[in-house]
Parts: sequence; C-alpha cells; structure tokens
Amino acid sequence: MSRFSRYFPFLQWARAYDGTTLSSDLLAAVIVTIMLIPQSLAYAMLAGLPAEVGLYASILPLVAYAVFGTSRTLAVGPVAVVSLMTASAIGQVAAEGTIGYLAAAMLLALLSGGMLAVMGIFRLGFLANFLSHPVISGFITAAGLLIAAGQLHHILGVAGGGETLPRIVASLSGHLASINPITLVIGVGVLAFLVFARKRLKSLLATLRIPARLADSIARAAPILAVAITVALAAGLDLGAQGVALVGAIPQGLPAFGVPSFSSDLVTTLLVPAFLISVVGFVESVSVGQTLAAKRRQRIDPDQELIGLGAANIAAGLSSGYPVTGGFARSVVNFDAGAQTPAAGVFTAIGIALAALFLTPFLANLPQATLAATIIVAVLSLVDFGAVRKVFAYSRSDFAAMAATIVVTLGWGVELGIVAGVVLSLLLHLYRTSKPHVAIVGQVPGTEHYRNVERHSVLTSPDILSIRVDESLYFANSRFLEDTIAAHAAERPELRHVILMCSAVNAIDASALESLEEINRRLTDAGITFNLSEVKGPVMDRLKTTDLLKSLNGRIFLSQHEAASALGGSIGQK
Repeated sequence: MSRFSRYFPFLQWARAYDGTTLSSDLLAAVIVTIMLIPQSLAYAMLAGLPAEVGLYASILPLVAYAVFGTSRTLAVGPVAVVSLMTASAIGQVAAEGTIGYLAAAMLLALLSGGMLAVMGIFRLGFLANFLSHPVISGFITAAGLLIAAGQLHHILGVAGGGETLPRIVASLSGHLASINPITLVIGVGVLAFLVFARKRLKSLLATLRIPARLADSIARAAPILAVAITVALAAGLDLGAQGVALVGAIPQGLPAFGVPSFSSDLVTTLLVPAFLISVVGFVESVSVGQTLAAKRRQRIDPDQELIGLGAANIAAGLSSGYPVTGGFARSVVNFDAGAQTPAAGVFTAIGIALAALFLTPFLANLPQATLAATIIVAVLSLVDFGAVRKVFAYSRSDFAAMAATIVVTLGWGVELGIVAGVVLSLLLHLYRTSKPHVAIVGQVPGTEHYRNVERHSVLTSPDILSIRVDESLYFANSRFLEDTIAAHAAERPELRHVILMCSAVNAIDASALESLEEINRRLTDAGITFNLSEVKGPVMDRLKTTDLLKSLNGRIFLSQHEAASALGGSIGQK
C-alpha cells in the first residue's frame, strides 16, 4: 500500500480528512478562486490566447495535481513566466488568434506534461540542478521586466508588442501619437489602485478595526473589484465605441476535451521549448512547495512533484488549456488562507468551472487595460534587483551568468536567455574546477592536523611534499594536477616522497585515473614515492577495481598524520 501511495499521494491525506480540514480548505479555495479568475484571464492574454483558455487551464490541472502532487498548499495554474515562454514558443509556429495557435498551446502542454512525468518516473529531478539560483533569479527578473514592458501598449491603448525589449520599445515609440486617453486613464487608474491595495489597503483597513484576516482577504480581492468597476464603466459608458479595447465575448461553458491535431514537424519544433518550460516550471514550483512545506514541518518529494506537475500539464493539454505550474503568489495566498490539503485545489477548480459556466457573459466589456495592469503589478513583484546586487558582491562568476541571462532574455528572447544562463554556468563551473585550489600542507605544531603552509605556521619536511587538492578529480582538472606535482618535483631536488591528500576528493573519473597513473610513473622514474592519504570509502572502492593500487610505488594511508609519520623525514619550522 505504501508503494501505491507514493504514486497517489492523495491516499495519505484523504484517510484523515475531517470536517475541520474541509472548512479550512473551502475557505482557502474561495479566496484563491477570487484571486485566480482575473489572473487566469490576464495570463491567457499574456500567452496570446483567448481569455477563456486561462480559465480552462485552471480547472482540470488543479484536480490532476491534487491526485498526484505531494505539496499540501501549492496552487497550480497559469503563471506569468510560463505564459510568456508559451507565447514565445507557439508564436514561431502559428499566428495569434488562429485555431492552430491554440492547438500548438495544447500540444505544448501535452509535451511538457509528458516530459515531466517521464522525468518523475525515472527520478530525474536532479536535472533541475543545472539551473543555478542566480540563473533562475536573473531569468525571472528579466522575464518580469519583459512582461511588464510588453503590456504597456494595452495601458496606452496602442498597437505594439514584440518578444524582446528593443522591439517592444521600438514598437511603442512608433505609436505614441495614437495613445487612447480613455484607455490610458483606465490603465493607470487600475495600476495605481492595485499598487495601493497591495501596499496600503490592509493597514488602512486595520486602522478601521477590521479583523486582520478579513482585511487581508479584502486586499487580495482588489483585482476582482478592479474588474467589476471597469466592466461596469465600459458597459455604462459604451467605452468600446470610443476606441477602448475590450476582451470581447467569452464562450460560456466548460472546456472541450480531446487531443489537439498536430504533425511530426510541429512536435519537433516544440520539443526544446517544452523542455525549457518543464524545467523552469518545475524549479519554480518545487522552490515554492519546499518553502511552504518547511513552515509546517512537512516535506515534498521532488520526483513525485514531477509526476504531479506532469499530470497537471497533460490535463491542461487535454482540456483546451496551456502549460501550467505552481505559482508563488497564489500558493502563498493559499497557505495563508489556511489550506490544509490539495483538496483546496479541487474546490478552487470547481469555483473556476462555475465562473466559466455563469460569469463569462459579464466579462465581455472588460477593458484589456485592466488585465494588463493586473499582469504588470503581479510580475513586478518578481523583479529582484537586490538579488543582482547581492550576487555581484559575492561572486563575479555567478554574476556573469546572471547578467548574461538578463541581457540575453531582454535582448534576444526568453528561450535563448535561459539557455545562455545554463551554458555559461556550466562553462564557468568547468573553468573553476579545471584549476582547483591546491595547497601544500604542513603539521600544526602539537597536533595531528595539517593545514595550508600559506595560511598557518606549520611544520614541514624538505623531503616530503604533502599536497591537498580541494576538488574531485575529473577530465577538466586532471592535467592541471599532473603539471602541479611535476613542477614541485622539479623545483625540489631533495624530494623523496609525495603525499596526495584526498580529503576533498569525492570522485575520480577515468581521465583522472590515467593522470594518477602517469604521475606515479613519472615519480617512480625520478626515484620519488607516490602516496595517497585520507581516501574516501566510495573512491577507494572504485580504485580497488583498477591497476593503480598494484602499480603504486608508495602506500595508501588512513590519515595525513599517519603518512607523514611513517615516511619520516627531518621536520623543520616553516
């Protein structure tokens, strides 16, 4: 039963479900539903899709995640960054507004879901580790800026757009003369109201002696209020006839189910974008899930999360949706509202389904500027220049990867941006580890400890070279170790013994093994013994399967002190 529960985590919490938990989940679902309705519409617009697709992507995927996901409070659905990546990917294969565009979005969700599920089944969650935190942070910051800039033409009421910042700026510059003043007033007004609601409304309500939890709920419902007011204004004043762009008629009803039509060429084109969306969505989702789980001393299973997110995306692809993942702001609201289990997501899905059935006729007069303002306020919270300064102060190499991600994302698009960050991070890792820190060590007087001769006052022997390499040995740094030991041997004619201290060596690959054999041969020819100390168990297990230990002209010692004591030599103060 435990193995079955591993793949169907809902069996673990469903057994203890009671009335108290039900009431908590229902309350959280009401709050998240109110928040999710305008977000779903806005993010669908960001992806270049009809507004109702955002609602569709917030129904069945939530149910699928509740069955297969392990986080008790993660709220799955459309998010800004994935919506931007979706628009970038399918914009290359179909024209916005066509049936083919929606079919490509559904196929992208199916491909992403399939990849995530397969990665989860084979426990490949570690692949996300190739996205370093500075790269992810830089990408999200750049994506937030790109999304906000891309919504400005809706605020201004002009034509425009583009996938990169230069194109967006150029497009806006060419249309400034045709700004619609009514649209501008609506856009700026909603922006100001949402910013006020986010920063000041809760404290203002608190001064009116409104309970903190109710005040928080009212503040979070501000987008719904903005939607209601602007819909009423647009309908009452017939703003559509005055050039204000409206959402237009939204089909009433639940999504159609089925597999979208596709070709092998379309699948091939979307494979790489689907993989990037999968990895970015997974990293964002797991980061949020782990943070919230830790607050309640719970845990999530990253590999099962892959399956849960994969099921959610497959469900999205089969129900006229597009790629989804766990959203940060939405999940925090779900957590703060008291959600206890993923059943809150199921109740949220029911709420969204009811909205799709009964509320869509009232949204036809919704100004697009309102949705644009909702997006801008939401994504600007993702922009974190403080993280950029922090990384710059701590690590120039990590900052280089972060800066490259930001620049390429803004200048050349989201896909190239994330690829550039990953590639540069790997190259910088290879460069750093190709020249690992190597220390000549000596004995700390009166102890059995050995430390760097350049940092401590230690005892050394002229006929013993004790050298510590602070990195695993592999193809990129094996030649560096050869050259370092050869240089020291050439400089010290009195040298009789070399001890390679392996306390920081966690692995030795085939290239490094050949280098150790070559070092042993060279030192043997020079009449110098080659010894190893403090070799870790797993590394020793691998070495025992090779010929190195048979040909080694020295010995292997349990500790550096044992090696230095056994080999003797005249000790002097450095």
